[in-house]
Amino acid sequence: MRCSLRCWALSCLLWCGMAQAGLLELHEASAVVTVQDVTTADRVALPYHWDRHHRGQAGDITFEIPFPVAAVKEEPYGVYFQRIGNTAEVWLNGALVARFGDPRQPNTGDYAKGPQYVSIPARLLRQDNLLRIHVHADGGRRGGLSALVIGTESEVRPLYVSSFNWRVSASMGVMIFSLLVGGIAMALWVSQPDPVQGNRRDRVYLFAGLAEIFWALRVGDVAIEQPLLAWPVWGVVVTAAFAGWFCCIALFCHHVAGWHKHASMPWVRGGLSLLFASAIVVSTLSFALREPVYLTAWLGMVNVLFIVYAAVYLWGAIRHPGTEWLMVAIAGTLNVLMGVRDWVAIRVSGSYIDNTWIRYSSVLFGLVLGYIVIRRFRAVSVQATDLMTNLSSRIAQKEQELGQTYQKVEQLAREQERVSERTRILRDMHDGVGAHLSAAIRQLQSGKASSEDVLQTLRYTLDQLKLSIDAMHLLPGDISSLLANLRYRLEPRFAASDIELQWVVGSLEPVARMDANAMRQLQFMVFEALSNVLQHSHATTLAIEAEMAGSGVCLRVVDNGRGFDAAAPPRKGLLAMRERATAIGVSIAIESRPGRTAVEIRIT
Repeated sequence: MRCSLRCWALSCLLWCGMAQAGLLELHEASAVVTVQDVTTADRVALPYHWDRHHRGQAGDITFEIPFPVAAVKEEPYGVYFQRIGNTAEVWLNGALVARFGDPRQPNTGDYAKGPQYVSIPARLLRQDNLLRIHVHADGGRRGGLSALVIGTESEVRPLYVSSFNWRVSASMGVMIFSLLVGGIAMALWVSQPDPVQGNRRDRVYLFAGLAEIFWALRVGDVAIEQPLLAWPVWGVVVTAAFAGWFCCIALFCHHVAGWHKHASMPWVRGGLSLLFASAIVVSTLSFALREPVYLTAWLGMVNVLFIVYAAVYLWGAIRHPGTEWLMVAIAGTLNVLMGVRDWVAIRVSGSYIDNTWIRYSSVLFGLVLGYIVIRRFRAVSVQATDLMTNLSSRIAQKEQELGQTYQKVEQLAREQERVSERTRILRDMHDGVGAHLSAAIRQLQSGKASSEDVLQTLRYTLDQLKLSIDAMHLLPGDISSLLANLRYRLEPRFAASDIELQWVVGSLEPVARMDANAMRQLQFMVFEALSNVLQHSHATTLAIEAEMAGSGVCLRVVDNGRGFDAAAPPRKGLLAMRERATAIGVSIAIESRPGRTAVEIRIT
């Protein structure tokens, strides 16, 4: 047995290609195949495409590949597989050196989607070596074994790294790019309304975002060696993601061209929905019945449909020039060509080691979407700049008009204030000075009043006039100044009437709520109380008291006169005092008896 292996190893060198000095590229093996409990043995060529030989059925195959090593070097060796799996074990000279998943667990892991590398310690090598590779292949999952390259690690590993970067790392880059573009597109769809349809969201971003998310799942599958779902369910999911991608891309193209406004749009949406549903049905049947030809035929039909669509779309872009439409048309045409190439190279010719090209050309749609977003953003920015310029000029115009209106209003307000002040003065003079002058005239006409009575009335009239003038200069809230002014005006009158004035006024804080009008009303209330003392009380002593009461002021006018009946209906003067108190929101209390009359005003 050892002699026969050695002879076959020597003959193996005749059909072994040398990639570069020191590397063995092995293209033949002896194989033991087990399908549905039927085992056969044969010599096979590598790469060995399981689905091509066994029409989508599951099974196991063990490859035995002898190879010589003329002189074993100190550094580790390596074996590079472009494809191996779906799951596999690699044995070298009877020692297990690598395991890719568990070949005893079908429909689980898939390690055949990307290149694999096995490091071999130099101590396991001898002049005549035997690789035994046990592979389990799931039906319709592109299992099998590619030709393998053996050599020192420094020579083999760069081949593996280069292949891994192109097949897996690049795919992961495309997946990340698609997720970023898809996320941005979905965010734009949520936040940006359609510029044509008002508040409706722009579906260009919706379909672009969905397409990129579908494509991220489809192209990222190459790095998922342990899928979330068992085979063939996972195969149906990946096929549906592929169908979702090109259906959403078609809708994206339709919206960019403006064809979504055509009456045929419902039929287009319905057709693409049926196409997406058919992907799920056909892939399920293809995997369940173990007939890959169904899926191949369906993909061929899709290619025909999109060749026609791309031709019509490109012709429309040429006839109606528009940068966005033309760029989408070019990207779509290139992707259709890549899709046809992949279908012919992988599904029709059955190449086992070829990689799909459409996974790279699909990036064009993301770039075109980025261009569309930038172009629309610039257009919106220009529009916003124009709007801001127009708005600024209109604001300046309105501010100028508003300023002129404000000046007019201010002028009218000043005029109104002057008119109101004149009206107030006239009313005060009419109610106070006018009434007392009328009383003096009636006294003279009656002939019954003494000259002293007439003189007192005229003095009272003069006091009213002076107080009306003083009211124009009262400071809001300053009750101390108000009382001092009354003392200044009336103290000579009290002295002339033999009334002793007692001043008991403490330090008073200004009362904020007492504006100019309230101060005038309060002045006349106090004046009325003092006048009543002069005219009617026959008092000898008068006290003016004022003190802080919390945040307000308590003010009292107290005399020792003959008093009056406080319970009787109030006369005109007292009634006026109560009305003024109500008007400015202060309380007034009057108590009277012989020898003491007190008028208390509380300002809170």
